[in-house]
Amino acid sequence: MPTIECDTDEAREALRAAGVEIRPGNTDHEEWRAERGDAIAVAYDGKVVVQGGDPTGITLLLQEGSATRGHVYFDGASRGNPGPAAIGWAIVTSDGIVAEGSERIGRTTNNRAEYAALVRALEAASEYGLKEVDLRGDSQLVVKQVRGEWNTNDPDLRERRVEVRELLTEFDRWSIAHVPREINERADTLANEALDNE
Repeated sequence: MPTIECDTDEAREALRAAGVEIRPGNTDHEEWRAERGDAIAVAYDGKVVVQGGDPTGITLLLQEGSATRGHVYFDGASRGNPGPAAIGWAIVTSDGIVAEGSERIGRTTNNRAEYAALVRALEAASEYGLKEVDLRGDSQLVVKQVRGEWNTNDPDLRERRVEVRELLTEFDRWSIAHVPREINERADTLANEALDNE
C-alpha cells in the first residue's frame, strides 16, 4: 500500500486536474477520498495512502519528480502460446524505478501479450508525465514491427502496432530497442509473478 508524503491540497488539485472525482473522507481523520480505475486514494494529514489492485493509476499522478525522460521496460508472457498470459512493465528514471505494474490478461499468444505490455507501459509513462521514452523489450518481433522494419500478416498484431504508434505520438521523443532477457529482468519477473499468482 503506497504512502505518498505530500501537501494534500496540492495532491487533490493534481488529481482533480487529471479528471479524478474527489469526495469527502469517510471519517474525521480523512481529508478526502478519490478513485481512479482500481485505485483508491485517502488523504490524511500530510500524506495520501493509495490502495487497490492497481495503485499506479493514482500514484503516477501524485509522485513528484522532475524527470521527463525515462527508460520503459515491458514484457509479456504466455504459457502454452496461446495460453494464460500476463504483462509486466517498469519505468526507470534518474530516481530509479519510479513505477511498475503487472496483471493477468486472460488467454492469448506470447506476441499479443508483448504488445499488451507495451501498450500498458506507454500509458503509464504518459500518466507519469514523461516526455521522452526509451523503450526496452526482449521481443525482437514487437521491436522490429514498431520500428517498421518487419511487417505482419496477422490483423490483430497490425492493429496493436497502430495503437502503439498512436500512443507514441504523445511523446516528444522516443526510441525502442531489443534487449536480452537479463536486461529486461524486472518486467519479465513482474509478468511471470502475475501468472504465478492465480
